[in-house]
Order: sequence, then C-alpha cells, then structure tokens
Amino acid sequence: MKYAIAIVLLAVACKSGHKTESKEAPPTVGSASGTAPGSAAGSSSGSAGSGSASGSAALAPPAPYTPAADVPQPIRDAIAATDRTVDDRRLDAGRKPGEVLAFFRIAPGHKVADLVAGGGYTTELIVRTVGKDGKVWAQNTKDMLDRFARKPWSERAAKPVMAGVVALEQLVDAPLADAKDLDAVITILNYHDTVNWKADRAKMNKAVFDALKPGGVYGIVDHSAAAGSGTRDTETLHRIDEEVVKQEVLAAGFVLDGSSDVLRHADDPRDWSTSPRVAGEKRGTSDRFTLRFTKK
Repeated sequence: MKYAIAIVLLAVACKSGHKTESKEAPPTVGSASGTAPGSAAGSSSGSAGSGSASGSAALAPPAPYTPAADVPQPIRDAIAATDRTVDDRRLDAGRKPGEVLAFFRIAPGHKVADLVAGGGYTTELIVRTVGKDGKVWAQNTKDMLDRFARKPWSERAAKPVMAGVVALEQLVDAPLADAKDLDAVITILNYHDTVNWKADRAKMNKAVFDALKPGGVYGIVDHSAAAGSGTRDTETLHRIDEEVVKQEVLAAGFVLDGSSDVLRHADDPRDWSTSPRVAGEKRGTSDRFTLRFTKK
C-alpha cells in the first residue's frame, strides 16, 4: 500500500513539473545585449553581408548597377563575372567601379598596385580586368590586416582568379617593395587613413611616383570633408579635404591629369562619419572626390 501511494505521488509531481515548463515565456528575439540578429552591431566589421549566414539572408538583394556605356568591355566583363560574391555586388551601386576603373585607365595587360587594399574588393576587379597578361600587387599594413582585413583578404586570396596577385604586407610609407614600371597605383577611400596612421605621406607619395612608369596613373578616391577643413576630420568623420590631397601629391612631382564627378553627392552635408562600421544605410552616399594624377 505504501508503495502504491508513493507511485501516485510521483506521477502527480511529474505532471505538475511538465505543466510548469510549458508555461515558460518563449525566448526573446536577439542576443542578451539586445542586438537584433543580422544587425550591423552584430558584425565584426560592419560591412554589408559580413554577419552570419542568417543575417545575410535577411539583407535585400544588391541594388542594380550597370556601368556607363563608355566603360570598356574588359571592365564591364570583370564586374559581370558570375563568381563574384553577393557582398561585393552590394557595394557596386555605391562605388561605381566601372566608371572609376575606366577613369584610372585600367586595361588588359597592365601592371597595377592597389594601395591599402583592405579586403580586396577593388583588387579582384583589377585582377579580372588586367587578365592573364597583367600583374597586380595588393598592399596592406600588418596592423590593418590584424585588426580588420586578414580574414576577408585571406578568403578572397584563396579564389582561383586571385592566384597571381602579389600580396605585400608593408608600411604605407614604403608600400611597394621592388615593384617598378607600373601602369597605375590606386588607393580607394584610404588616403585619409594614412593621416590617422601618422604615416610619412611625402615618403609614400614619392614611393608611388618611383614605382610608376612615365605616364603612369596615381588614382585616388576618398570621402570629401568640408572645404578648408584640412585633416581635421580624418579620424572623426573619416573624410579629408580634397585640396590637402592635391597639394601633397603634386609636391611629389605628379601632375593633376583630371577629376571625375562620378561619385559626387552635392547633397552630402559632410558632417557624418563614413566609417563602414557606423555609416549604415548612408554607406555609398558620401560625397567623394576622384582624382587622376600622372607621372610625367
């Protein structure tokens, strides 16, 4: 009889415990810190598509981008390559790589260096454009790779199309090692960073000059700061006064060969940070200057 009573009491206890569990509130959406899945705060770099697979799946498809009709076919083919990543394609509409690479005269067979290549978005497009008869150098500093770019760069470098790229891990003051007679050296959205790094920019620009062949192009794109602001906003807003760049590059012996308005946004108040970590939906809408210098 005692055993029967014990069994009954045990059954009641188990049933009661099951009912208590079923009444628990469902877990809240997001992490303990309140970050929603797929948000920029949950990403290591803040760049589009750099979060988890579930976060990337929630992103909108890349915005349509068609290069201008006068962009040469090799550049158009590079952009249209079917094995480019979705994350790269998300950047195209804001960066307009067709028009920019055409303005910098990147062509099949060229020898080109990408200064401060980062994760290699532009580097890959250059590789595809210059083709098997060309050659590409991609420079990054050790600090930049360790802090931001080593993983994305390594993943990109493993792609078959990147097999011939010479990766340079060097200070930006002396960025190009023994690279000589280059057709072009470009740096995209990073000149302002060289100010923050307290680099010897005169030495850097002279190194670029020496690496180029006569007539070679030094192409620079960066986020524009307010006129007359100098280097005031390089760290806070990740912008630089266009005139500072012109003066410094001309002092190295270059000639200003042209500028393009392809990335201009006249409505940009130039008072917000262009850092990919914080720009959010504004990314790709900053006013940017595009300057082409040549070595005479």
